[in-house]
Amino acid sequence: MRRLPSAATLAVLTTLALTSALQAAAGLPAPDPDDGAISLPPGFRALVVADNLVLAKRVGNSPEKLRGLAVAPNGDLYAKGKFGLIWALRDTNGDGRADLIKEFGPGDGGTHVMFHDGWLYHSSRTAIYRYKYIPGELVPSGEMQMVIKDLPAEKDHDAKAFAFDEQGRLLVEIGSPFNVFSDGDRRKGAKGKTDAEVAAFQKTYGGFWRFDATKLNQTQADGMRFSTGHRHSLALQFHPISRHFFMAQMGRDNLNVVDPIHYDELDNAERVSEVMHLLREGSNLGWPYSYWDPIKKAHMAAPEYGGDNFKRIEPDPYDKPVVAFPAHWAPIQMAHYAGTQFPEKYRGGMFIAFHGSWNRAPRSQAGYNVCFVPFDAQGLPRGTYERFAEGFAGVEEFTNTRDARFRPAGVAVGPDGSLYIGETEKGRIWRVIYTGDMTPRARSAAVLATAQVAAPIGADTPGGKIYQQVCAACHMPNGSGVPGMQPALAGSAVVAGDPARLIDVLLKGPAAVLPADREKFSNVMPPFAVLSDADLASVITYLRKNFAPRTSDVTPAQIAARRAP
Repeated sequence: MRRLPSAATLAVLTTLALTSALQAAAGLPAPDPDDGAISLPPGFRALVVADNLVLAKRVGNSPEKLRGLAVAPNGDLYAKGKFGLIWALRDTNGDGRADLIKEFGPGDGGTHVMFHDGWLYHSSRTAIYRYKYIPGELVPSGEMQMVIKDLPAEKDHDAKAFAFDEQGRLLVEIGSPFNVFSDGDRRKGAKGKTDAEVAAFQKTYGGFWRFDATKLNQTQADGMRFSTGHRHSLALQFHPISRHFFMAQMGRDNLNVVDPIHYDELDNAERVSEVMHLLREGSNLGWPYSYWDPIKKAHMAAPEYGGDNFKRIEPDPYDKPVVAFPAHWAPIQMAHYAGTQFPEKYRGGMFIAFHGSWNRAPRSQAGYNVCFVPFDAQGLPRGTYERFAEGFAGVEEFTNTRDARFRPAGVAVGPDGSLYIGETEKGRIWRVIYTGDMTPRARSAAVLATAQVAAPIGADTPGGKIYQQVCAACHMPNGSGVPGMQPALAGSAVVAGDPARLIDVLLKGPAAVLPADREKFSNVMPPFAVLSDADLASVITYLRKNFAPRTSDVTPAQIAARRAP
């Protein structure tokens, strides 16, 4: 019989393991007390690297949306916007925060960005570009080169994901612009196109094409159709051990809209899986004829092609998924974990950022997390997944995506093994580190005091609405702020103190009013003198009622008196 180690031996081993983990974490930046308002497994911590990247950038009436992430060999971070902008971010003082942020890029949409073989590649709706990476440069000084141009792009599913294999060949996704290729797409009674029409359509859409990454100014005709039967996928990654591409696909929508007789809202919300596939040359994943039901674990016939919620594809000629995720989670980016900072179980696996659903209503939306998929020693998925980072939405139950605080999109691994996560709504980027510290999170009294403000006082007042629309993006809906970036309002001496000083802060900006030796934050609040006396009074009253209880209201007359020269 094998002798078990004594309690004393186990204690020593545990202590040594924790000491080793803490020593490894000694060179890492300090995490935020609340981990940037997300939840992580024990031993993991997080800090906010950058915040509010999207708010000042607009295309027409729409704000720029942060999508994919990439990390340079020196640790510089690059974030790609949905409308084409690229943010380049650098931490110059080693505190983990990006204090130097530059912008560049050609526009024309996009989502994907990555480093490969000394180049920074990124995509638009219609092209794949690259810049020569010169160590030390934050914004590339060289001319942008066109690798592939004139790719098909229609209204929907036009973002172009790409990745490289071990030979440097470039795989590019060209999604279908349809939910299902049918007459009356997404409408009641929609009927699928004929086999001949599908075959012709899939010569251009709904698959991956492989290109020679060393050639410039290629078009789709220069590529080889690698796989077909896709709807749309943004999460694509090559695994260096198995030497296979893996992708996570977004499943179809509107089962109950197309066929309300055989499908109800619960079927639409739960019966269409987001699936991870191992891509092989010649793979056919079954779209538009079928979808994967995660409950029945089978390819089901689509209602546009005679499906009735019972009819399976038999015999099934399509590639089966290697992992099935819940419906409508919307995978955006996938990252292979090649680092060593995280514990052994994470090495060689994949992290996937799920943007979250929009089309489960009237049932609650779902997703809004980052999941981990473990891989085995052969570089193949084990068939399972676990939720790694959660709490992004900030609420448990909601039906409208506007109610979600954050929506994950980008995920990338840094050279030191840190995991970076980006989100679309505010433009926040987190850095997740492993410290090995299993002690409970220590959160500030101010954050704890307002962590569950389910019904803010005066939310329907002009000031409450202005706070949610303008102020909450920086100071957070619960007034917790972001360490090092925006101050907390909950428990703030300025909010709770002399109302005249608080009025001056909003009229003139904190830099003009508060002491020079005060705590500094990387995001500087501008003055809000453009607001009317009544609106400013309402905003300040909202602040004091919610974040400094038992303080007095502020009147428009008080604002006018402080505004007067």
